[in-house]
Amino acid sequence: MTVQPLDAVHRDKIAQLPEEMFTIIKSVGRATEPRLGRLHILGRDTLETPHYVATTSRGVVPHITQDLFARATGINGVYVPLEDFIEKAPDKIPPLYQFKSPDGSSPLRRFIALRERALLVLGARRTPPIIAPAANPNTNTSVSISTSVGFRPLTAEDYAEAAEKLQPDIVVGLGDIPYGRALGSKRIEKATDRNIEWLQAHVDVRNDWYEDTTGPSTELFAPLLPVSCANQHYYIESLLQDRSKDVDGLAFYNLAALEDLPDGLSHLPRLALTEPTTPHEVLQHVSLGLDVLTVPFITAATDAGIALSFAFPATAAPKAEAPPVSLGIDMWTTDHATSLAPLVEGCECYACTNHHRAYLQHLLSAKEMLAWVLLQIHNHHTLDLFFAGIRKSLEDGSFQQNVEGFAKVYESRLPEKTGQGPRIRGYQFKSEGPGEPKKNPAPFQMLDDRSEKLAESTPPAADADAAELEEQGFAEKQS
Repeated sequence: MTVQPLDAVHRDKIAQLPEEMFTIIKSVGRATEPRLGRLHILGRDTLETPHYVATTSRGVVPHITQDLFARATGINGVYVPLEDFIEKAPDKIPPLYQFKSPDGSSPLRRFIALRERALLVLGARRTPPIIAPAANPNTNTSVSISTSVGFRPLTAEDYAEAAEKLQPDIVVGLGDIPYGRALGSKRIEKATDRNIEWLQAHVDVRNDWYEDTTGPSTELFAPLLPVSCANQHYYIESLLQDRSKDVDGLAFYNLAALEDLPDGLSHLPRLALTEPTTPHEVLQHVSLGLDVLTVPFITAATDAGIALSFAFPATAAPKAEAPPVSLGIDMWTTDHATSLAPLVEGCECYACTNHHRAYLQHLLSAKEMLAWVLLQIHNHHTLDLFFAGIRKSLEDGSFQQNVEGFAKVYESRLPEKTGQGPRIRGYQFKSEGPGEPKKNPAPFQMLDDRSEKLAESTPPAADADAAELEEQGFAEKQS
């Protein structure tokens, strides 16, 4: 594929484009090819695409407070799952539903204290989600969601009403997505019918909600099943014929739906709620024409104590005999204990310009929360530059060449986790049943067999010497 660079005439035309919600700036015309775009929602930062939105937990990017989010990161948008907030429903009204924005703006934005210019995307489930057990399946009227008190159903009607009341910038319609399970022909047919019905119900709620206003304040993205468009053709036909004026974008849970996406839907922005595990997979997503991605491996790398260190295009030329370059730096290793270098040489993020490796390695060893705060800031900055490089290479026509060079320079996987991460948030992990080990090990443990000695011994006398204390397991002499 060859993409010609933008000339001055095209740049002038782009600057004069009307402020539509989504504008395709550059494309080769095929659905499964990379493209440059611009996602603009009134009052929010314009999102130059391809780009990403940060994943959140309870409304915030893990490890980053909302004031730090605004001051020390360049994150332009976030994805917020509704299931994080409604564990008390329907028996009790969740605090989120009771909250009223003092200025009439989005209750969700005010509730999570998100900065005004950041794009806010709302969906029903996290990404990646916790897979529901077989005993909690989706039904004709609801999907199974994971809350802090276990799985429970969320009806399509409740979700649509909540989404419109909370006023996010973009709402992903409820979809019958069978996470972690293969779809047979009968299951696909059932899911197709549900998606058609649920999308219609959501549109009806919007029409009723905004009956006396100029129209919805949110953009509705229709979810596509994780199968080819041919296998969900009734749903696709519904989007093309019945919902063409109601749907503002598409949400993808699998790359399969891109293979035969009809031209009639190619003008819509594409949000990928997929789970790329490496930057190589991110590049694959972009190559297939996805515009906005969620990238869960950013927080996974942060939790593992890894400072991402890749760049696009690759800064080093590929060499036949040279070993591949690591995608990240393990900050747990003692090699960094005395290093005054920044986390990544040349990085201009807050963490790298204000702190050094030795400090971060000390923070990790001491299990200080600040370690993961600094890593999260750095890792999101790395992804900001990564996507900026992608857009620049699409603009000048070197994208495919740079993708091939990136694959030759960098390792195919992120470094393995070697140290203990931060404490696991229990509501984000599925229980394995009775007798399962603790998710978080005890912070302090006895050395060797001293716990047994301590259990069998009596407390030492007040005047006991070092030898007696060591013998009873209360201390260890240093030679």
